[in-house]
Amino acid sequence: MPGAARLVTDYEHWLAQDGHGSLSYRNAAWSFLARWPDLAAFAYEPLEVQEGLGVAQRPFVTYLMATGRLRPGYDYLTCKIVGLLAHTGRGPMAGEVAEFTAAATDLDYSPRTVRCAAERVIVRLLIQTGRPLRNLTVDDLDQLAAAMRRRADGRPAAWAADRAMIGTAQRVLFHLGIIDTRPADPRSRPGPEGLLIGVPDPLRTVLADYCTQAAATHAPATVKAIAGHLGAFARFLTACDPPVTDLARLDRSTMETWLAALAATRCRGGGPMSVGYRRGRIIAVRQFLTDITEWGWPAAPARTLIFSRDLPRLNHPLPRYLPPDADRALLAALNDLSATAPAPQTRLHADALLLTRATGLRIGELRDLELDCVHQIDGHGAWLKVPLGKLATERMVPLDEETVTVIDRIAARRTPGRPLSHPRTGQPVDFLLVHQGRRISAAALREELARAATAAGLEPVTPHQLRHTFATALVNSGCSLQALMQLLGHVSANMSLRYGRLFDATVREEYERALIQTKAQLAAAPAPAPTPHAPTAVVGRPLPLAVITGGADWKDTATIKSRLAGGFCLRAPAQGSCTYANICEHCPNFRTDTGYLAVLGAQRADTLALAADADKRGWGAEAQRHRRLADRLDEMISQTQKQAR
Repeated sequence: MPGAARLVTDYEHWLAQDGHGSLSYRNAAWSFLARWPDLAAFAYEPLEVQEGLGVAQRPFVTYLMATGRLRPGYDYLTCKIVGLLAHTGRGPMAGEVAEFTAAATDLDYSPRTVRCAAERVIVRLLIQTGRPLRNLTVDDLDQLAAAMRRRADGRPAAWAADRAMIGTAQRVLFHLGIIDTRPADPRSRPGPEGLLIGVPDPLRTVLADYCTQAAATHAPATVKAIAGHLGAFARFLTACDPPVTDLARLDRSTMETWLAALAATRCRGGGPMSVGYRRGRIIAVRQFLTDITEWGWPAAPARTLIFSRDLPRLNHPLPRYLPPDADRALLAALNDLSATAPAPQTRLHADALLLTRATGLRIGELRDLELDCVHQIDGHGAWLKVPLGKLATERMVPLDEETVTVIDRIAARRTPGRPLSHPRTGQPVDFLLVHQGRRISAAALREELARAATAAGLEPVTPHQLRHTFATALVNSGCSLQALMQLLGHVSANMSLRYGRLFDATVREEYERALIQTKAQLAAAPAPAPTPHAPTAVVGRPLPLAVITGGADWKDTATIKSRLAGGFCLRAPAQGSCTYANICEHCPNFRTDTGYLAVLGAQRADTLALAADADKRGWGAEAQRHRRLADRLDEMISQTQKQAR
């Protein structure tokens, strides 16, 4: 066996590089070759035989795999093989492994993750396929994944770890341009078909056909929501006694039972189903029944079964904004995470949340931002282009320098890679918030925000509260309704008016006016500094005049004063001028004669004195009021004197 002798000699040199090698290793190699002179025959042995090798024979098998001489099959490769990555790193596959490792490192994977993905996935694929890294396919990954799943049978944690490594390797290969398919997100919700599980035919077929029709005019997320609502409704029908499988035989009594059961449904936490979610489910079922009736489907019921009064009334809570002190504490916590967090992903999440607070973006709009989302407009500064989102509208939001700095940090911290397909259009897009070759998830942002709130000593905060806080700050600063609609991306004024209800300036002014009037009624005029023997007021009885004026002439008090025919009026400055003061003198029906000339003359003298007093106190409007009265008195005195001649 001259070829076998040369192979054993090469194996001994291989071991010597690591300071290993002994007679037992040499004899184990000869024993292996004696049993399998054709190395390929080892791959056809049962897994029990392959795993039954002696301790001294296993290093020889590892050497054969690392040098490309043996492809033992994926079932054997899923076993624990000591030192496989190290051995491969100095064999003919070293360049392929180095290329993968460099790409994974560029995507910001941790050294441990890079090592595990290379050893558990890439090295094994290179060994079994015998092809270079650039020729690997998705089918190769699927075959290895199937073997790993068989190996982990009954151990979910083991399969979860292997599946994560398969996903990491596939993501790196995608960004290297080797394959064109990204791994599926294991956390993604099932499609419409999966949401109809448990619904028997023919009802399932009707619902599936309806979801197919809905997909032509609705977004994928909306179709999933419709399928979820209809699937729950159909499962209720099949649980009835007797089961309802033919919608054409559906009657109002069954619908009333369903509506009652829906109102009594409890969520996982034990609380009732929210009014909004219950309303959405009823609307989805009503629209389904209406549509199939209009389309003339044979399964349609004969009459209308759900009416407007069946819909529960929605609550209209005010936006849940953060008070200024809580807002400052949360922003401080996020800025601290952005500057000092050890994990790059945490710093990226913190910057994304700071951007949300600074621009009022919805979380879906935040995740859809593209790398070139900032636009500089001459003379108008920087603007953020918000892509099509919840309401299928684009908008531009102005940015200050601090927010532009946050976006620059995000662009520097994101990991490079191939453009990712947009979930709605399927077109390749360079998203702004990308880490480790995939878009940052909404769940990760929510979790990071909750941690930041805890660090700031606050109750858990949701991303949408940052949007509410942004809008509330604008309203407090006097932002117009039109500008608020544009900044928030609202298509209806009613949506923006919710924030107007929070801080209505008119309501505030009316409140303050009424409050001042109420207080003024309790103390009609400011009292002078109390003296040791000054009498006190009795509830319901005014203070004596001498106490109010401090013993001075009433025309010298610091009040708004009016001379009346039968006396005078004193009002606190906060009350303002009386609407009815001297109304009779200005009335066209007012008449006088020479018998009142002395009274009118005394009133005119007092009025001019009051005008001078108001000027001295800086009450311009009050002085003008007195002068208008003096002019009117002059007119009446002159007319009376002419009539007497």
